[in-house]
Amino acid sequence: MKKFITIFTITIFTIVLAACSSTSSGDLSTLERAKEEGKITIGFAGENPYAYQTADGELTGQSVEVARAVFQKLGIEEMDGVLTEFGSLINGLQAERFDVVTAGMYITPDRCERVQFGEPEYSIGEALAVQSGNPYNLHSYEDIAANPDVKIAVMEGAIELSYLDAAGVSQSQIEIVSDIPSNVAALQSGRVDAITMTSPTLEAALATANADNVERVADFEQPIVDGESVRGYGAAAFRLADEEFVQAYNEALQELKDSGELLEIISEFGFTEDDLPGDMTAAELCGS
Repeated sequence: MKKFITIFTITIFTIVLAACSSTSSGDLSTLERAKEEGKITIGFAGENPYAYQTADGELTGQSVEVARAVFQKLGIEEMDGVLTEFGSLINGLQAERFDVVTAGMYITPDRCERVQFGEPEYSIGEALAVQSGNPYNLHSYEDIAANPDVKIAVMEGAIELSYLDAAGVSQSQIEIVSDIPSNVAALQSGRVDAITMTSPTLEAALATANADNVERVADFEQPIVDGESVRGYGAAAFRLADEEFVQAYNEALQELKDSGELLEIISEFGFTEDDLPGDMTAAELCGS
């Protein structure tokens, strides 16, 4: 009888202990878990100058270094950065493969329905590249729409797709590519007549591609949507339930803005003071 009681007691104690252990780890928020482990997993789109690997395999870029600085302020020293395709970022976040995603992602009302954005970290315009000599005389998205023979390559999931649609460019004129190198290669090979992406990305892409037969359109007209010239505001994105995480991130990011450290970080990657987000907020950009 005593033996039965002893075994029974040990069994109950083991079950309770396991339950307590499961509760203590399973009920932690994303932020609490990251602080406890001292580690965060971030999905980055492989897009220079936002996130890329150097020749020696180091992960760096504007979004990488801003994220690193923010999370260090939060006491999270280890950053497990994963390069992936842009179109996989939000799906990967929602599937919990990443805790946060960033790198060249604009805050838009559609995306705000799927993720919760931190405050913007930069603001930039669009750019266009064409074959040398600009044979189709392209200076705007409207010029592309006006000539059905012109084809343009755009990265999958990029904001430029909506800009082209607003300008009247037909789907038959658009070729979707998986990443920036594929975009430039499509133009170099003559498969398409133009490519478009953000200004810093295009500068970095052309500088590293040795694209002698390609040129950037110097007098490109910024797209007009709903009567306003478009500028994109980029930010980190979190799962909708991670409000505490977003608030902590924003507070640390604001410290970087106030101290001038944010400008110091992004200037290493071709951004200037004109590319800072100013007083624009994520709430305004989400339309809330």
